[in-house]
Amino acid sequence: MKKKAFVLGMARSGYEAAKLLAKDYDVLVTDMKEQDEEKVKELERMGVSVCITDDALSLFDSSYDLVVKNPGIKYTHPVVVEAKKQQISVINELELAFLHFPLDVTVIGITGSNGKTTTTTLVYEMLKEDGKSVLLGGNIGVPVCHLLKEMKQSDYVVLEVSDHQLCDVKDFKTHISVLTNLFPVHLDFHDSYDRYKEMKKRIFAHHTSNDLAIINKENEDSLLLTRDLVSKKEYFSSKTNQASCYLKDEAIYYKEEKILDTQEILLKGVHNYENIMAAILVAKACDVKTSSIQNVLKSFKGVEHRLEFVRDYQGVSYYNDSKATNCESTKIALNSFDRPTILILGGLDRGHSFADLKIAMSHVIYVACYGETKTRIKEFCDSISVPCQMFETLREATSSAKNKAKKGDVVLLSPACASWDQYDSFEKRGEEFKKIVLELGEK
Repeated sequence: MKKKAFVLGMARSGYEAAKLLAKDYDVLVTDMKEQDEEKVKELERMGVSVCITDDALSLFDSSYDLVVKNPGIKYTHPVVVEAKKQQISVINELELAFLHFPLDVTVIGITGSNGKTTTTTLVYEMLKEDGKSVLLGGNIGVPVCHLLKEMKQSDYVVLEVSDHQLCDVKDFKTHISVLTNLFPVHLDFHDSYDRYKEMKKRIFAHHTSNDLAIINKENEDSLLLTRDLVSKKEYFSSKTNQASCYLKDEAIYYKEEKILDTQEILLKGVHNYENIMAAILVAKACDVKTSSIQNVLKSFKGVEHRLEFVRDYQGVSYYNDSKATNCESTKIALNSFDRPTILILGGLDRGHSFADLKIAMSHVIYVACYGETKTRIKEFCDSISVPCQMFETLREATSSAKNKAKKGDVVLLSPACASWDQYDSFEKRGEEFKKIVLELGEK
């Protein structure tokens, strides 16, 4: 009798997981939202059942052998609770894909509260520039199951791994793991900072003394969390040369070797230099030539939706930082500018405080806020005497920012909130912002 698999949540990861499972399982996919019709038809042609329902538990019973959960679904979901009660394995798409990896691929996993997408992309670009056979996926937007058909023995597999993904892995193992930093984010999902940190620590699960852990020497929580690892450890630092990779005299060094002056690097800001140093440590561990690292750093302009320059209009610079879904990310963005800044904030209300933004907002001259959090943002801005207006939509907020801006100012979308009150993803939010900005001045 064929085994049965229950895929909880479709989206990109559930769709790819269902296609992989369909070879060996009877598969049921459930989701609360209507899905892409062509993808649903494709799954159904493969024998997969797709059910749109807000009561997935009514479809679940003890006959299932496996649950594959979308990373965004909380561990308290009734199906997850019931599956664990029935001792049915609950994993996610990352774990499922890993179980099908060729034995001798080199797995590089990158996680952290901030900087993981930039770091992951830099690692991929450095390995590619050096002629390595390398694949890129994970939380960066490409489900890992999708990579399997391209994956060959001896490949490097570079994965951005989120805390949500790490919740539901069991055997997943990397050979090189990076922890960029740790800050108290996503607490609505994990219920405590301690649980969040423990999930992040799973990036080092199953490491031996032959595996490598790369850690931010200037982030105390990262140091504390990793103090008992058996992995080989290498550190990067923006403040001291007592690390394998460090910032000194406006240049980045790997051990005693000068890699590049910061003025030759397109990415700017200490947070980006930290991401770069983490990537260099990975690259060096993979025997990437210094010239390949330098070539990437001289040409890499950054990742879409992460402090992405959109355009100058009437002397005002517009930046898209839609990926900033928490206050720590927005602080980093604000600290990247020393010009008068008009800040666009808002989105899903997770109940988080905006008080941490206070110091970083020293050069913010106006805030346009929108979405579920607009009232609380307005109250916060009033408390620190920063002018603020509330709007229903991002388009209205951007229009207001444009009207307030003067030559030399920065208009920055760095919302400090998730997008899900009005958008399916931070990418969709960023795309709309860019569209609005690029239309400025058009009739």
